[in-house]
Amino acid sequence: MVKAILIILMVSILTVLTSPRTWQVQAQTEKASYPAMASLDQYLISDKDFEVALARSAAPESVSGEAEVMVLGRDGYTTAVKGGNGFLCLVGSWGAATDDPDFWNPKVRSPICFNPPAARTFAPIYLMKTKLVLAGKSKTEIVAATAAALDKKELLPLEAGAMCYMMSKRQYLNDPGKTWHPHLMFFVHGDAAKNWGADLPGSPVMAVNDPEERVTIFMVWVAQWSDGTPGPPI
Repeated sequence: MVKAILIILMVSILTVLTSPRTWQVQAQTEKASYPAMASLDQYLISDKDFEVALARSAAPESVSGEAEVMVLGRDGYTTAVKGGNGFLCLVGSWGAATDDPDFWNPKVRSPICFNPPAARTFAPIYLMKTKLVLAGKSKTEIVAATAAALDKKELLPLEAGAMCYMMSKRQYLNDPGKTWHPHLMFFVHGDAAKNWGADLPGSPVMAVNDPEERVTIFMVWVAQWSDGTPGPPI
């Protein structure tokens, strides 16, 4: 899912050091503190009602209140609440790219709400990736299986307009950034940062090229958490 959910949204999202660009460089060069998967129980949330609420906190109630909600179990994600608006909310654990230092970090809790296009065509990549993790596959095997599924078109092509909300004040994206900032993420096929003017001086748009999932993930900070309280200064 994402050097977003990393940075977020899978990559390197995050202490609010002097700037997100500075943070990205540090996160990518930092030695991994989590060289292997921890015990599965450390990633699971035992209270499923709490997990549903945490997943919904990724977006304002007007968005997440009617969304489908999935929860993580020992065999993958299952639907805990059926939705009615096409959105999909869940709490991510392995959303980062496999080369991210926090990929195996059991503290990561990344509530995310995908809009309908992303729920149909981007979330399936993350759901498949999670199943591979739970099956005990190595990072190399996860990357290879994802590439094969994309090559064989077992995963649908990314739809235009795919995006997600990550606005939970209870999110823990990684050790450097922790809750970071409430933000939106937009998914675009291929390496598209230049077309958005991302990462240029003064541009509010940050971008991460995620070759594992063959997308560019654009991130834009927003001023408030999903509950309406102010986020960190932008």
